[in-house]
Amino acid sequence: MSLIITDECINCDVCEPECPNDAIYMGKEIYEIHPHLCTECVGHFGEPQCVEVCPVECIPKDENNQETHDQLMLKYQRLMQAE
Repeated sequence: MSLIITDECINCDVCEPECPNDAIYMGKEIYEIHPHLCTECVGHFGEPQCVEVCPVECIPKDENNQETHDQLMLKYQRLMQAE
């Protein structure tokens, strides 16, 4: 599943540059994550980098966008082909 940024986000700007897929962007009030681009860093890193750097721990898995590790890897491969 992809990740989601909750309303506990303090807009500290540390997550956005850490995302290797450019899935994180500034929304109306807080940062948001494009679920079509988020691979939870599968293919890039062992752990989601945004989660690692978030000081308020506001980036859980998005229960509305459930994906297996294999599905995340396929998404990563598609994204890399598009570059």
